[in-house]
Amino acid sequence: MLRELRIENFKAWRDTGAIELAPLTIFFGSNSSGKSSINHFLMMLQQTAQAADRNNVFDYGDENAAVRLGSFRDVVYQHDLRNELRFMTKWQLPSSMTVRDPISRRRHTGDRLTFRAAARQPPGRVRSPQSEGFSYELSSTEGAQVVAALERHETRSNRWQLEAHNFELKREKGRAWELPKPVQFYGFPSEALIYYQNSGWLADLELAFEDRLSSISYLGPLRSHPERLYNWTGNQPEGVGSRGRDAVQAILAASDRSLNWKAKSPRVPFPEVIAGWLERMGLVDSFAVDAIAPDRDEYEVTVKTQPKSEPVRLTDVGFGVSQVLPVVVQSFYAKPASTVLIEQPELHLHPSVQAELADLFVAAITAREKAEERGIQLVVESHSEHLLRRLLRLIAEEELPADHVALYFCYPGPDGSAMDRLEVDSFGDVLNWPPDFFGDEIEDVAVQARVGMQRRMKLRS
Repeated sequence: MLRELRIENFKAWRDTGAIELAPLTIFFGSNSSGKSSINHFLMMLQQTAQAADRNNVFDYGDENAAVRLGSFRDVVYQHDLRNELRFMTKWQLPSSMTVRDPISRRRHTGDRLTFRAAARQPPGRVRSPQSEGFSYELSSTEGAQVVAALERHETRSNRWQLEAHNFELKREKGRAWELPKPVQFYGFPSEALIYYQNSGWLADLELAFEDRLSSISYLGPLRSHPERLYNWTGNQPEGVGSRGRDAVQAILAASDRSLNWKAKSPRVPFPEVIAGWLERMGLVDSFAVDAIAPDRDEYEVTVKTQPKSEPVRLTDVGFGVSQVLPVVVQSFYAKPASTVLIEQPELHLHPSVQAELADLFVAAITAREKAEERGIQLVVESHSEHLLRRLLRLIAEEELPADHVALYFCYPGPDGSAMDRLEVDSFGDVLNWPPDFFGDEIEDVAVQARVGMQRRMKLRS
């Protein structure tokens, strides 16, 4: 789970400040306030770690990527190449990891991994950014256990040095060869493992970081239109995809999975979980995915909108069903200990259904599978007042602990975007409502009443 994030000089953000994340984190705010940039930044890191080209510091995405960000000039704050992009991520690892020193026999164990890095594009003809160094910190509740950093030399900026804290690196005998530059924004060069006798743990830190980045899935705001037929050959998709194209295939792939919400409570088959939520939202009366014929890899999705109506294909009902289906599926399909990024899940949905999304998200983060908590995290970008109001109600009803949700309001400021965390007490009350959070609702009511009275008076005269 991503516990904390800080980004400096990325798109609209000069500095996000330390963002504390919870199992359910939601960013609200006005248009062009930087909400989407936070998810896009995380996807840029993931795309880079998964890129075949290991020479580029960042991968901004091509036509097949989940997000396309252009170039370093496009993403750096105010497009000013003098700005240095810096960031920090702090992860709660799914399980503890241990760093062992084969020389001293010391062991360092922790379950929290903090990563810091910086990059900038130097002046001149260079068209791509260069790493300014990075560091890993493995820690526990007792504090930092071990730290490793690849940094530019203090006096010679074209040279690199490897530093470790609470761990003594021992050089191999022979000439003290210089270390080359980092690999992408986070990787130790292979020479860092060759030049030292006890540096194998550096690769373990990298792998743990890559594992956390690979655990991220992303669902964008523009979901794919429904299809009349879906092909599925038995594969297991990683998720529904950035546009939700694989939502039906994910349902089929998870047909043998089941979920429950309390210890020893009945388990519900995955397809029934999805159908049940669509029915609860009032979008359909029934939902089914069936093969069109035996031994065929083509499937159709049929729904009934009313108890006595005939089943029809998904393409023949309201657009909202197909748009929310990927949101529902991904929320429950995500692997344990993963982070799901969702943008504007409320698009094309009635206000009452937008409110139900809050219940859906709470159910997703509390669902159990194979008798264990899934431990997934949802990071949502939204404009929906109805979603927020329902979350506050769930906190008041003690269905959602206040510390399980983090709510932020983003807004443009004179020095880039800014954000405030909403302070919510155990009764669901927001103690620091930002002005005009969702527009001035009271003023609209007052103006309507005043104008209505003036018109009635005019008609009587």
